[in-house]
Amino acid sequence: MVSFDRELPPGGPVIRGFAGKAFRIEDRIVPGGLWLTPESALDWNAPAIDSLSADDVAGLLALQPPPEFLLLGTGPTMRRPAPAFVAAVEALGFGVEPMDSRAAARAWNVLRGEDRWIVAALLPL
Repeated sequence: MVSFDRELPPGGPVIRGFAGKAFRIEDRIVPGGLWLTPESALDWNAPAIDSLSADDVAGLLALQPPPEFLLLGTGPTMRRPAPAFVAAVEALGFGVEPMDSRAAARAWNVLRGEDRWIVAALLPL
């Protein structure tokens, strides 16, 4: 199991590491996809990256106050989401930052440690 404990971010869920192909949020193991807001971590039945649509992340983007951007974990490897997905999310006024889900998990902790108001959708590892 990989672990990367450091100073706690300003509140909300902290990704403590990975357990095989699962995320470890606090003391909970999440084997599938994951939605993160500054206040919560929810299991997510994520679609395949190629069929991802703005509707699949609409709940995250509806957060109030609005998030700065969407951190998108694309699974075990870095994959570009479909241009239509990026265009639809950008049309709603949000940027999309894609990276593999492990890198996105680490970025989540760093950005939340800086008290950034972001959301993340992480596809399964």
